[in-house]
Parts: sequence; structure tokens; C-alpha cells
Amino acid sequence: MNNRKFKYPDTKAYEFVVSRLEERGVDLDDLAAIIYNSQIEFEPTLTMARVNEYLQDALHKRELLNNAMVMLELDRLTEAGEVAEPLSSIIKNDAGVFGVDETLALQIANIYGTIGTTNFGYFDRVKKGIIAKYDSDKGHVNTFIDDLLAAIVAAVSGKIAHQYA
Repeated sequence: MNNRKFKYPDTKAYEFVVSRLEERGVDLDDLAAIIYNSQIEFEPTLTMARVNEYLQDALHKRELLNNAMVMLELDRLTEAGEVAEPLSSIIKNDAGVFGVDETLALQIANIYGTIGTTNFGYFDRVKKGIIAKYDSDKGHVNTFIDDLLAAIVAAVSGKIAHQYA
């Protein structure tokens, strides 16, 4: 499905993030599937069309876009050898005490309220679908992208919780 068919202003930040996600192999339909499958038990009337609408709404939020651009660029620049040491090694090794990846992700997860914190903790721990792919791919620098994807899923799940509560 072409997720760009929705009627939103064409912003450079949105295009940057969506293009970078596509370059990294992220299909927005994969994120929508995680969201749908995790939320349908709580809201049986939820549809994939509605999930895609909510996903597009989230992807147009400045708070999400700003953090996503930083996260995607840090992974890319680190993999390209353009980040100085010792930061490069910390990012490449996804050091558990680093925490910057989770901090940026939590800001995204919370764009629809603090339920995003709980959602993010869950999706970051269980690594569903495409999130697991980036968490386990050791051939690339994915320190930020796996948390970014979990944060997007968490944020949209939070929006759904608010819509149907």
C-alpha cells in the first residue's frame, strides 16, 4: 500500500524520514500490522485503514520527525564511519548504558500521552515484527532504528487508546 496517498502537507522532514525508513527497508505497512495486531483485542472495531490514518498522523508530528531525523542520521553516520570515537564505538555496540537511543524514542512514544512510556517498554522488550529484524541485524548499525520503530508503534498505540477509551 502506498502510505503517501493521504492528504497532508508535503513537508521536507516527513519526506526525509519516510525516505530514510524506506532506504533502510522499513515498510510502513509492517508497522501498521504490529499496531493493528497489538490493539485489536482492546478495540475490536479497529480497522487497518484507521491504523494507517493514525500512523500517518503520527508521522506528521514535528516531535516525532525531529527525533526520527536525528536517530536515523546517527545510525547512518556511524555506519559510514563519520562519527568520532568514542561515540562511534558506543553507538556501534549499542552499549546498554548509553540510553540516548531510548531517551529520543521515549519522547516520540509520549506524543499522545504517558501511556506511550508503557507501550514503548513493551514493544522495546518483546521486539515484534520488523522491530526484531533491526534489533537482531548485526551487519548494520541499528542502535537507533529499532527504538525508533518501537516508539512509533507505541505512540500510535497510545493514540488509539485515547481514541477508543
